[in-house]
Amino acid sequence: MIRFFDILFSFLGLLVLSPILLVLCIIGFFDTGSPIICQERVGKNKQPFNLYKFRSMHINTKSVATHLANVSSITPFGRFLRKSKLDELPQLWNVFIGDMSLVGPRPNLFNQEELIVERDTRGVYSVRPGITGLAQINKIDMSTPQLLAETDAKMIDHMNVCYYFKYIFLTVFGKGFGDRVRK
Repeated sequence: MIRFFDILFSFLGLLVLSPILLVLCIIGFFDTGSPIICQERVGKNKQPFNLYKFRSMHINTKSVATHLANVSSITPFGRFLRKSKLDELPQLWNVFIGDMSLVGPRPNLFNQEELIVERDTRGVYSVRPGITGLAQINKIDMSTPQLLAETDAKMIDHMNVCYYFKYIFLTVFGKGFGDRVRK
């Protein structure tokens, strides 16, 4: 049932938000020259997939977890994208094609070894990663791998359609934030 809602909402989101996506792409092109970033992430069953986001950092920024990146790497337009959470909109495509769900554990990079171990021991990779979830609405990010993995496992154990809608609702209306960035 959740996959049905993922397909429906991501399709409608891409359709309705396409003018905004286009405008953000154009502005992003003038900001960095490359408005979309494609990163290989850890997916369901630890299979790799390409995650799409609006670029919020300079092109030459090293591909590391956000909490390990320097705040000076973020562009002025990128700050706006992150604060408004608009940088996540291209992930609707990932949801539509089945790499992700709207709700699930945030997908990590393959170089986040400590988080991979913590999540692996708790079975977190048994589900599709998501755009939002319990950790995000509780402001838990990838800088605390054990707490994040525990929270992800708790979400997976209790996931149902009601929680799915609850996490989406809370995210859309401003609860939570993205990953921290080093000062």
